[in-house]
Amino acid sequence: MTGERRSAAWFGASGRAGMIYRSWMRNQGFGPEVFDGRPVIGIATSASELAPCNAHLHRVAEAVKRGVWQAGGFPLEFPTMATGETLMRPTAMLYRNLMAMEVEELIRANPLDGVVLLSGCDKTTPAMLMAAASVDLPAVMVTGGPMLNGKYRGTDVGSGTHVWKFEEELKAGRMTQEECFFAEGCMARSNGHCMTMGTASTMACLAEALGMQLPGSAAWPAVDARRFEIGQAAGQRIVGMVEEDLRPSQILTRQAFENAIRVNAAIGGSTNALVHLMAIAGRAEVPLALDDFDVLARAVPTLVNLMPSGKFLMEDFCYAGGLPVVMRELLEHGLLHGECVTVTGKSVADTVSGAENYGPEVITSVAEPFQPAGTGTAVLRGNLAPNGAVLKQSAASPELLTHTGPALAFDTVEDYHAVADDPDLDVTPDTILVIRGAGPKGYPGMPEVSNVALPAKLLKAGITDMVRICDGRMSGTGYGTVVLHVAPESAVGGPLALVRSGDRITLDVPNRSLTLHVDDEELAARRAAWQPPESTITSGYAWLYTQHVGQADTGADFDFLRGRRGHTVPRDSH
Repeated sequence: MTGERRSAAWFGASGRAGMIYRSWMRNQGFGPEVFDGRPVIGIATSASELAPCNAHLHRVAEAVKRGVWQAGGFPLEFPTMATGETLMRPTAMLYRNLMAMEVEELIRANPLDGVVLLSGCDKTTPAMLMAAASVDLPAVMVTGGPMLNGKYRGTDVGSGTHVWKFEEELKAGRMTQEECFFAEGCMARSNGHCMTMGTASTMACLAEALGMQLPGSAAWPAVDARRFEIGQAAGQRIVGMVEEDLRPSQILTRQAFENAIRVNAAIGGSTNALVHLMAIAGRAEVPLALDDFDVLARAVPTLVNLMPSGKFLMEDFCYAGGLPVVMRELLEHGLLHGECVTVTGKSVADTVSGAENYGPEVITSVAEPFQPAGTGTAVLRGNLAPNGAVLKQSAASPELLTHTGPALAFDTVEDYHAVADDPDLDVTPDTILVIRGAGPKGYPGMPEVSNVALPAKLLKAGITDMVRICDGRMSGTGYGTVVLHVAPESAVGGPLALVRSGDRITLDVPNRSLTLHVDDEELAARRAAWQPPESTITSGYAWLYTQHVGQADTGADFDFLRGRRGHTVPRDSH
């Protein structure tokens, strides 16, 4: 035992201290040779039956272990919480920061030299990357992979995306509840996360774009044998990274985040990527601003033809060549930093140089893109969103990107749902629905409620989209002309809190503006009369969250968790 590794402070110690650590580990049947100074690799798994997207990760962990053993390491699997958006209430986003804190502390508190991070559902990936950035030990991400394509009556259906579509069909009377029951079993027919380009697929791709995941590994389906090959390869590679001392701080650079922003535009990725990348950058101590997402993405066309913006699904994206094809295309047109290092130890340029496109309908070229440059996520500002708001142009209706109409304002999303089916609701296709009380502090947790279904009377009239404005989020599987992440949120007195039904609002995406047509004097009077909503949260984690969470434009992380805290070995109590 050389005593050079971090784990040697536990397993290489002499006397009583070392004996305590080694002897209790041996009750699992480990022989004395595993304490010979080899790298100890943690396998952080968010496997949970309460997070269906992550339920299979225990099998992926077994594959990772094989790789670690093969490379001469000592693998130790440990569970983490799982933030599954599918079941958690009020929203998994409320618990992203808790998971990031838990994973960080588990890594730091234990005798680990490196870690493999196993994630699936959309909040688990950023939470683990936030933790890895803060603790800064060698780390590799392995996402769990998407489900197989959904199949319903001879057509492909996408998880999430078709939930919204089927809901609209049901409300419009074009689909029965029995048909919905049948369709839901056709939508999620294997292990894995959403197979649309929702937030889970987006964050898997961005983990790869950042250089924290092995090239090509974001897209393989969860049930494909190559998903487990990837796990095994990650187990082998993490041992090498420990030997090289290749850490997240060397990978998660400003240039890597610029690559991720441009990749997000090219894949038609989720607007949730903005809030997650901002949080990861905050942990990595990389300067990143909301406007960077607009500026850096403007020159990037949408290359990937996937739901909700297009027609294909992640299984098709995988067989077409996956993310390396997209990155090679962007690199060849000067839109990526090819010199960025990845977990492979090689540069981005080296890792994607051999990528081939086997599905040009699915992954288009920069010369003939699926959607032209400038159709990525737009960052809007104005007197209604002084700190910014975002809109996913590729999922919006082009004719609504410039629109003026009267507001119909609701203090909560529940208030809207209570009247959405009212045939006498005072609403027209020109109306702009304003939903507030859905921000980080206000809900709490900033839920995915912004793309509310249209009022039933409009759906029955054949209207399929209208402008919606909210301080909450939208699922990456969602679609529509929806202004999201309005900051500051209404619960802290942002201008959204001052909107009254009948006020006229202008959305001008080409000019990146969001304007409330109420004069300053009237707004000042409304502000003077405004009272913050009364909170019933007085204790527990939700109280901690509301006291310390930041706004959407800075990543909605806790103020006391930004930055790196490192991996110094904690004090020994033995």
